[in-house]
Amino acid sequence: MTGEGQEAAALLERTRETVNPELRRAIESLPGPMRRVAMYHFGWEHADGTPAAGQAGKAIRPALVLAAAQALNGTGEDAVRAAAAVELAHNFTLLHDDVIDEDARRRGRATAWTVFGIPDAVITGDAMLALAVRLLGEDPHPAAAAASARLAACVIELCAGQQADCAFEQRTYVPLDECLAMATAKTGALLGCSCALGALYAGAGAEEVEAMDAFGREAGLAFQLIDDLIGIWGDPEHTGKPAGADLLARKKSLPVVAALTSGTEAGDELAELYAGPMTGDDVRRAADAVERAGGRDWAQAHAADRMGRAVQHLSRAVPDPGAADGLLALAEFVTRRTR
Repeated sequence: MTGEGQEAAALLERTRETVNPELRRAIESLPGPMRRVAMYHFGWEHADGTPAAGQAGKAIRPALVLAAAQALNGTGEDAVRAAAAVELAHNFTLLHDDVIDEDARRRGRATAWTVFGIPDAVITGDAMLALAVRLLGEDPHPAAAAASARLAACVIELCAGQQADCAFEQRTYVPLDECLAMATAKTGALLGCSCALGALYAGAGAEEVEAMDAFGREAGLAFQLIDDLIGIWGDPEHTGKPAGADLLARKKSLPVVAALTSGTEAGDELAELYAGPMTGDDVRRAADAVERAGGRDWAQAHAADRMGRAVQHLSRAVPDPGAADGLLALAEFVTRRTR
């Protein structure tokens, strides 16, 4: 692991230690049936309600909240509720996305909807979003009201991104710029919001808040590009999902759309495969077609370009490179991961 990777791993671990107690208190306040679904989703309980030692996610978004606050001379302790609220909002989207995408696996085990049913999973997701709102509403910090409004606007944006993503599946042709806009809304918006909330809790001015939001958005798009690559070529042992799961579902992820719009023979071959149901052998052929059409190389290069833009935005908000070390380490971690 690189130095940046070690720093990011340590930051994520400290974030879990700091934020998980607040997160768990919020979850444990839910009524029994919803609490059971949420505790299972976070990996804290088995389906039968007995304790489990699962991981409640990577904690990237709450880590960005705390690191952004510290980079702008605030304290992570002041922003713990905001960090927990962001993680609750993120997991609201995960519960709903798993239902929409009919994903059977997350974090190495059965998704909540496959265990408890669609109604309970959706309702628990709704409750998680309400918990996020309540955490900020009850927070006495002077930035809480602005943070609440910003998170609400972000959730609307990411829902629009999810809606566009679903609509793409019914369309034969999707322009690459539309796909990039969808990914920015669906993934970049919440990472940007996380950084902006940290800035707000540090008492930063409007220009710094917007620059931090832009940093998170660009890093978020780079994150999505890498995530899309993992969705095609990731190791199931590490991802917890079948190989080529996104291709099997015929998702129009960024590398796929780059390949489909490449004007190459391989792109045409991929379009033919996407026109009908796919078997395991078809999935392997589709992955090969994406690569031959340049989708893999484009996604890797574009992720690097977006990270360059992210660093430029960060330098506007935090001119001292040393103060930005934590944020840079997290951005490096999410864009260099392989699972």
